[in-house]
Amino acid sequence: MPMNKPEPLSATVSVPVVEPLDAADQALVDGVLARQLRPLAKTITLTESLREDHKARAQKVLEALLPHTGGAMRVGISGVPGVGKSTFIEALGLHLIEQGLRVAVLAVDPSSSVTGGSILGDKTRMELLSQNPAAFIRPSPSACSLGGVAEKTRETLLVCEAAGFDVIIVETVGVGQSETAVAGMTDIFCLLQLPNAGDDLQAIKKGIMEIADLIVINKADIDPAAAMRAKSQIKTALHMLRPASPNWTVPVLTLSALKKDGVTEFWDTVMDYRKALTASGELASKRRHQALAWMWEMIDSELRSRFRSHPQVKQELPGLAQAVEAGEVTPSAAARRLLGHL
Repeated sequence: MPMNKPEPLSATVSVPVVEPLDAADQALVDGVLARQLRPLAKTITLTESLREDHKARAQKVLEALLPHTGGAMRVGISGVPGVGKSTFIEALGLHLIEQGLRVAVLAVDPSSSVTGGSILGDKTRMELLSQNPAAFIRPSPSACSLGGVAEKTRETLLVCEAAGFDVIIVETVGVGQSETAVAGMTDIFCLLQLPNAGDDLQAIKKGIMEIADLIVINKADIDPAAAMRAKSQIKTALHMLRPASPNWTVPVLTLSALKKDGVTEFWDTVMDYRKALTASGELASKRRHQALAWMWEMIDSELRSRFRSHPQVKQELPGLAQAVEAGEVTPSAAARRLLGHL
C-alpha cells in the first residue's frame, strides 16, 4: 500500500531547474526504475562519493528518481551491540519476503576513529537474507556521523524506494541519545532491548526511549521470566514519559529472533502503527517535517564545509586553535574572528 506523499509545492514557489541527464546518468535512472541491482548499487556508490563532480551527478540522478519515491514503509531498528539486531532483521526480512514483499536493509557499521575503516560484515551476519533475490543489503560505514547513521543514508533510502522496495530497514550502530538521527528519517523507530538490561529508570535516562515508537525485548527465549519482568518495567517507565504521538501508545513486545517467535506479531504491530498514523494524517505530516529538517541539516553541513575551505579561515585557523588551547584567546572570540571572514 503506497504511503501518503507530501502535498505538491505551491505554484508561487520557485523550483530550481535541473539540467538534463547525460546518457550515463540516464542509464542509472532507467536501471534503478527497472529494479536492476547493478545500476542500484552504482547509483548508491555515486551518492556516497565525496568528489564534487560526483556530488553534482548524484543530485541530478536523485532529482530524476524523486517522483518515484515515497512508497515504502521505512523502519528504523536500533539497540545496543549484542542485542541481536542482525538476527532480528534477517528473521523479519525473510518473513516479509514470504508475504510477497521486497526488502532493502541499510546496515550502518561503525567506522574506526583511527583509520576511518569499517568491517561491513552485515552480509555475513544475514547470510540467508543476503542470498534472497527479493532482498538488497547495503552495508556502509557511519563515517563517525552523528546518530550512527551514514551521512548519505537518506539518499540511499530514496534510491531504494525508487527501485520498488516495499520495506526499507535502517539498522543503526546503537550509540544512545544521538539515535534521533534514524528516527528523523524513518516512519517507525523500533528499539530492541535485552532482558536484564537494567531497571526502568536506567531505561528512561538513556533518552532513546522518548523517541521509540515500538520497543521489543529480544532473546526472550533465554530467560522468559526476565523478559516478562523487563516488559513490565519498561511499560511502567513509558507511563512516566510524554507520548510522542497522540494517536499511538508505544507497545512493548517480547520476541525471539533466533527462534522466529513473535516476528509476525511485530510486523502486525508495525502495520497497526502505519494504519493509525495514516488515518490521522500524522504520517504524511511526519515525512514533510523530516524532509524540511533534512534540508537544514544539509545547509549546516555545507556551511561548515565552505567555512573550513575559506582561504582566510584556513590561514588563521591553526594559529587561533593553538591560542585557544594555550588559554590566550577565548573560544568565543576565536570563533567570532573566524566567522567574520564569511
